Amino acid sequence: MRAPTELQEDYMAEQEKKGFFKKIVSGLSKTRQNIMHTVESVLTGRKIDEELFEELEEALILADVGAEMALFIVERLRERVRADRIADGEGVKAAIVEIIREILVEGFKPLEITSPAVILIIGVNGVGKTTSIGKLAANFASDGKKVMLAAADTFRAAAIDQLEVWACRAGVPLIKHQENSDPGAVVFDAVAAAKARNIDYLICDTAGRLHNKKNLMEELRKITKIIQREYDNAHVETWLVLDATTGQNALSQAKIFDEIAGITGIILTKLDGTAKGGIVVSISKSMNIPIRFIGVGEQIEDLQPFDPHAFAQALFFDESAENADSMEE
Repeated sequence: MRAPTELQEDYMAEQEKKGFFKKIVSGLSKTRQNIMHTVESVLTGRKIDEELFEELEEALILADVGAEMALFIVERLRERVRADRIADGEGVKAAIVEIIREILVEGFKPLEITSPAVILIIGVNGVGKTTSIGKLAANFASDGKKVMLAAADTFRAAAIDQLEVWACRAGVPLIKHQENSDPGAVVFDAVAAAKARNIDYLICDTAGRLHNKKNLMEELRKITKIIQREYDNAHVETWLVLDATTGQNALSQAKIFDEIAGITGIILTKLDGTAKGGIVVSISKSMNIPIRFIGVGEQIEDLQPFDPHAFAQALFFDESAENADSMEE
């Protein structure tokens, strides 16, 4: 028989999970309305023919799923309609929902980080990079990990100060140098400190000067060499922070940064403030890079590990049905 404390911990964990799911549902409301309203407007009172498929493809593009992804979904939809002999709009809608669920799940790889680990965070200015680092640190620390931050974005004004504020909020140490100092030197000192203090995860902020790819590539290459030389037993991840409100532009950024740095994961921020959350579907399918964390709010706990099943459920969550159930109760 399980102890009461274990049962209570399980209950609290389940309540926390439900609470974040509600945040995802709320955060995706604009995207959900954008995608489903557009799709439903095409399906209403229509017969299933080639013209309908073409209009659905256009509708998905308008919903910011992207042209390539919209074509893929509609091609798979054609096959599903023929195979399952779908004959009405509701059946087509259900098939679209299921196809998008499948895409999200197919592109997902569970996160496995062994300690010690170094996580390089990259991304252009304004995407929420520094904020994401602070929230990541709080998330990992709450899981019992020893976390340290390194302020290796030494060129952007106030970047170091902002990271210091987030380090204090998360309750983790920060290694920093003066503004405009060598980012490699910051990482060198951070690695030494992480080894001395038996840190589980060292999270490094880096500059995001995408307008000068050559300099950025050289800088990241130098940082990587330092980590390989000084911390050869560390697990290394390179995560790109993208702003969901930029839609398909985020996908373009991902492709460029992947060429420069070899991205191993993506953090997608500001999903709560956009109708362009369909970008998640494009990234999951076309980039073959797993989405690791998503941001659906401004609080420190609002950056959470990406769960494709929960995301898909929230993306197509029927709020009217839930409201009706609440009224019946």
